[in-house]
Amino acid sequence: MRFSEHELTAALTGAAKTVVASRKDVRKSGVGADEAWEAMGRYERFQVLDALGRQILPVLVALPDVEVAPGTRPSYSVRQVQETVAGLVEEELGRLRRAVVIKARTALVQTALAHVPPRRDPDALIPSDDA
Repeated sequence: MRFSEHELTAALTGAAKTVVASRKDVRKSGVGADEAWEAMGRYERFQVLDALGRQILPVLVALPDVEVAPGTRPSYSVRQVQETVAGLVEEELGRLRRAVVIKARTALVQTALAHVPPRRDPDALIPSDDA
């Protein structure tokens, strides 16, 4: 799939915020995902984005091409995402560990896809601020 840089960044950041919000200390503090993300240091955010990027970005790039109408997000079935993930997971892992990695990575990719912003119409005239 051909995602724009902006779409990939939004997808990865959205998934990272979701992962940070699921941490036990964040859940117990009652702080929202955005507040927890902003409270983190730049290097700590980089570490989360780097770790998730190694898992999510190869899958997003390997997803099959789909037509995306302007104003909508690309959508994939769970099966499509799972098959793409399974094709990228190493064969050397044990059967159980491989199954867990595929399931977890599929959930991460689906979370990332949910954060992809709607596509803009490339032919639409975008008014400039100068006019």
